[in-house]
Amino acid sequence: MQDNHSCSAQNVLRGLHYQIQQAQGKLVRVVAGAIFDVAVDIRKSSPTFGQWVGCVLSAENKKQLWVPAGFAHGFLSLEDRSEVLYKATDFYAPAHERCILWNDPNLAIEWPLTADPTVSSKDQVGQALDDAEVFA
Repeated sequence: MQDNHSCSAQNVLRGLHYQIQQAQGKLVRVVAGAIFDVAVDIRKSSPTFGQWVGCVLSAENKKQLWVPAGFAHGFLSLEDRSEVLYKATDFYAPAHERCILWNDPNLAIEWPLTADPTVSSKDQVGQALDDAEVFA
């Protein structure tokens, strides 16, 4: 439905984003640089609710990650200029966008950080998973 292109400097952390309506599945790949990509299951009825997976995607390894609808998504740029392309199954709907804190202690995501990350002001005020609006 929609293609997105994101460019981030090293140590920029984005997410954990999702849309509560017009939920998006995302196919993520990297065309320059490298990222640590994370998907978190936020479907309350799922046996894996609150669990995360993460992997390194890079221009070199050419791996892709499928992030299904019902999952929050985020990534950490591991190189100076990381360009991320992702195909989404629905259009971006800012009114329905939500954010879960990247460092929620209950998620315990093992980000490969070497220093404090650069996080946007929008992402700094994300909610803990326990307080977030999630899928049934």
